[in-house]
Amino acid sequence: MEQPNKSYINSLSGGDLHFEEKLMAIIKNEFPQEKEVYQTNIKNKNLKLAAENVHKLKHKISILGLKNSYEVAMTFENNLLKGNIILQDEFESILKTITDYLKLP
Repeated sequence: MEQPNKSYINSLSGGDLHFEEKLMAIIKNEFPQEKEVYQTNIKNKNLKLAAENVHKLKHKISILGLKNSYEVAMTFENNLLKGNIILQDEFESILKTITDYLKLP
C-alpha cells in the first residue's frame, strides 16, 4: 500500500516551512473529526451522508500524496451514492494508514 507523504505540500509551499506546518496542523485537527463523522454515518447506514464525508476526506488523501487511494475514495464515494458499500474495507484501511502517519489516537 502506498504511504502518505508531504511531497505535494512541499511543492505548494515553495520551501515555506511555516506554511507546511500550518497545513499539517489543519489536517491533524480536521482529519480525526471528519473520520469520526464518516464512521458514524457508515454505522448508521446513512450512505448519502457518508459519501459527503468521503468527499471531504478524499481531499486530504490527495494532499497527502496518495494518488491510488484518491482513486479508491472517488470510486467509493460514487458507490455510496448508489447505495453500495463495496470498497469500504479498502477505504477504511486508507484512513488507518493516514491516522498512523499523522500519529493520531
